[in-house]
Amino acid sequence: MLGSGRSRHGLTTALTGFGLLLTGSALQLGTGAPAHAAATHRILFDNAHAETAGNADWIISTSQPDPLGQNSSPSAEKDWTGALSSWGVALQKTGGYSLKTLPSGSSLAYGGTSATDLSKFDTLVLPEPNTLFTAAEKTAIMNFVKNGGGLFMISDHTGSDRNNDGEDAVEIFNDLMTNNSVDATDPFGFSVDSLSIGSDHPSAIADSSDPVLHGSFGTVGKSLIASGTTATLKPADNPGVKGLLYRTGYSGNTGAFFATSTFGSGRVAFWGDSSPVDDGTGQSGNTLYDGWNDPGANDAALALNATAWLAGAGGGGGGGSTSCTAAQLLRDTGFESGGAWSATSGVITDSTGESPRSGAYYAWLDGNGTATTDTLSQPVTIPSGCSARLTVHLHVDTAETTATTAYDTLKVQVVGGSGTVLGTLATYSNLDAAAGYTERVFDLSGYAGQTVTLKFTGTEGSKYQTSFVVDDTTLDVS
Repeated sequence: MLGSGRSRHGLTTALTGFGLLLTGSALQLGTGAPAHAAATHRILFDNAHAETAGNADWIISTSQPDPLGQNSSPSAEKDWTGALSSWGVALQKTGGYSLKTLPSGSSLAYGGTSATDLSKFDTLVLPEPNTLFTAAEKTAIMNFVKNGGGLFMISDHTGSDRNNDGEDAVEIFNDLMTNNSVDATDPFGFSVDSLSIGSDHPSAIADSSDPVLHGSFGTVGKSLIASGTTATLKPADNPGVKGLLYRTGYSGNTGAFFATSTFGSGRVAFWGDSSPVDDGTGQSGNTLYDGWNDPGANDAALALNATAWLAGAGGGGGGGSTSCTAAQLLRDTGFESGGAWSATSGVITDSTGESPRSGAYYAWLDGNGTATTDTLSQPVTIPSGCSARLTVHLHVDTAETTATTAYDTLKVQVVGGSGTVLGTLATYSNLDAAAGYTERVFDLSGYAGQTVTLKFTGTEGSKYQTSFVVDDTTLDVS
């Protein structure tokens, strides 16, 4: 733009015709902490929503949050106390997992500094919750998954209200998926059925490539229902949903006893009964059922393979080696759908004053010819053990006449949860003005294992305009 100022909805640039040109690339390196050479898959088991009410004992250990406080080197399931101790001990023995429990009286949160904050984990296990999640907790869960986390939802039959508060796991999971601030439009592509199925041994589909059915913990042929439910799949809402095991006589979109899905950059698994993960032993006074070792099912392999898949281990779990699932982490990379980015009013626009690189919308920071500060940001979780590559397509035009002084600037920064700037990736200015978009590439591998915010800050002086135009921004991990 060659004028001295602009309206966000006005045609004020003589360089617009060049806006779709791609003119070169530049490699910039992030300045964060070194990336992890290897990473352990971090699993958080929830015990903050009445998971031990009634006869339930859905914990891996009575030592919480750290089960190692009960036994630092468990070799048998009774080394830890809880009906899920077989699950926990089996993971612990691989050497590739770090396990924690969210204790009773706590709340789920995402993006904070607590040791049990979801940002510090790869997978959240919800083993038959019996109290509704708060609005803040639902936001935390959904953002955690959207930004790359794994969510394991274990239900039970309708009416399994163990603490008599009027809510059971069926209602709690459906409420999570239909009544949250992030995406309440069937985000996972399934709903939990209001059923109480007495008994069955659901069978697995024939798919030898599926990492949950054929992982390193074993091959899954059947599971167990001992009073449970199923899910109805809705692939039109989320094509990533997939039924893996079905109630006898069912297939397709009905009667799915175990299902997987994706949401944003994350993964989701659903299991219709808590009995399969019950190992039959736990705290005194509980009446438990040993579904973990049921001779007609492969429940242990199913639980462990699914945990590995959710944590990004690709169905592995045989040790401490690190695996990173290739993915693109940013949402709304071209600014077309709205809601993913936080921005100063008017920054995300389809104005004809500048041109998008693709689509109709783009982000236009500054360009007013008056003292202005515009911002554009999005939080993201970069999985541990991943290399990360940020690509930004940037167009700069200016009315400044100097060839030596940076009057107007755009900073590209990585910001921590408390608002602290962890690193400035680059600073551009009126001196970088050029026709068309230039590809800028940054290495963010140093932030692996962290939840950070990608932030652009444009600061303009009071006389001549400089426009910083951003489009097609991606963060790829591998």
